[in-house]
Amino acid sequence: MRTIPDLASLRRSRRRAVLLVLGAAAVFSIAAAFVKGLGGEVPLAQVVFCRNLFAIPVLLPLLLAQGGVRALRTSRPGLHLARLAAGLMGMFGAFYGYAHLPLATVTALGFTMPLFLTLLSVPLLGERVGPRRGAAVAVGFAGVLLMTGPFDGHGDLTAMGVVLLGALGWALAMITIRRMGAAGESNVAIVLWFAIGSAVVSGLLCLPVWVWPSPGQWMLLIGTGVVSALAQIMMTEGYRRGEPTLLAPFEYSAILWTTLMGVLLWAELPDGWDFAGIAVLIASGLYIWRREVALGIRR
Repeated sequence: MRTIPDLASLRRSRRRAVLLVLGAAAVFSIAAAFVKGLGGEVPLAQVVFCRNLFAIPVLLPLLLAQGGVRALRTSRPGLHLARLAAGLMGMFGAFYGYAHLPLATVTALGFTMPLFLTLLSVPLLGERVGPRRGAAVAVGFAGVLLMTGPFDGHGDLTAMGVVLLGALGWALAMITIRRMGAAGESNVAIVLWFAIGSAVVSGLLCLPVWVWPSPGQWMLLIGTGVVSALAQIMMTEGYRRGEPTLLAPFEYSAILWTTLMGVLLWAELPDGWDFAGIAVLIASGLYIWRREVALGIRR
């Protein structure tokens, strides 16, 4: 039985965790706005390269806090390579979307990641998906159809398809991270090896298409890397302080921030079909999260 001071400490820790996750969602939205602010004038590979390159110095304190270079030792290089490929797929998809679609649309389409994760967990993790979660996945993808504008033909279907492929990449990355965690890989090794590997791969890809950014573009590129790393640290610290079952729904606050920035900075006001699709996607994602919690307790 917990004592009163223990309960008070737990509540404080949970409040801080919630605030950290809410803050991380907001800061990630700022990074998305920085990418969109580039207007597609900087090659995509170059944007990805700068995002990862300028994130590394911000992440180094994590490495020092966990033992320095020794914390990067790994016994699962194959899993790191798989996580690198999947993570780059997700990053390229999201960054392409920011340049071609409203911020809120890209954020909402990114919420298909739990849907893909549920589907992929069957063949890749050997999990069972019951009829309720299966129905929630189907409803979620119905929300995507609403956002693609099947009734009035609006929207860039190619860009939406690329963003969905990116969400599939993030789902694959999450599955790989689960496997690495089960194999005993440290969080700092997972995060930093991805940043380093992504910088190397995207750096090679951007060499043939490199354009020298203007001072304003340099600020956006550096800001994207620094802000993304800060958001990653905040999210990690939030999940360290609180239970995933408590914190996961607060990540959906990102849709509020991206909608607000889209309206204020680019006059991107979602229409009725967009709002309907976003609502359906969020509802299905939250239902899947609720079922995961219930099944976890039952297990």
